[in-house]
Parts: sequence; structure tokens; C-alpha cells
Amino acid sequence: MADREALLATLVQELSIERERLREQLDGLGSASLATGEFDSNFADSSQVTAERGELEALRSSLEEQIKDVERALSKVPEGRFGVCELCSNEIAEERLEAMPTARYCIVCANTKSGHR
Repeated sequence: MADREALLATLVQELSIERERLREQLDGLGSASLATGEFDSNFADSSQVTAERGELEALRSSLEEQIKDVERALSKVPEGRFGVCELCSNEIAEERLEAMPTARYCIVCANTKSGHR
């Protein structure tokens, strides 16, 4: 049990660092540029501008989703629910948590939830 507690503590620390890294990346995208449409005036045509906006919005959305996942996982720490399956309340396997610290479900529930049997 002490090994699991140590692992969970390490993962929580790593998630906290990851949250800050993701926030910095998101801040680095320059939210004002995307919102106001300030793109490089040297773009050859509007299709390039559209493609660039699409890429930035997709990246922003991905980063926001990752931050949400990390924050969801970290919010479980105070109540002792980090590393516990949201469906069956069993502990999530350490190997799964090491691979995906934001895992919400044990492997059985994750497979059942996605339709696999």
C-alpha cells in the first residue's frame, strides 16, 4: 500500500507540473491574435490564413482539453479519489496510471464504456 501511495504522490506532482506546462503553452499561443484575427500580412492568400486559424484553434482546443483532464484528476486528490475508477470505485491499476495519470476508469470499465466486451 505504501508503494501505491508513493506512486500516487509522484503522479500528483507530475500532473501539477504538467498543468503549468500546458497553461504556458496555451498562453504562448497568443489568445489575442486568434481572437482579433491578427495574422501575418505576408500570407499569400486567405486559404493560408484560414488554415493557420484552424490549426491554432485545434491546438488551443487540445490544450484546453488536456488541462481540463489534468485538473479533473487533481481535483480528486483532496477527497482521496485520485486513482479510483469513477464507475466501479475500484483502484485503477498502477500500470494504467503510470501510462495515463488522468485515467478516469479502470481498464475493465474503460473497455465496457467504449463498447468492448
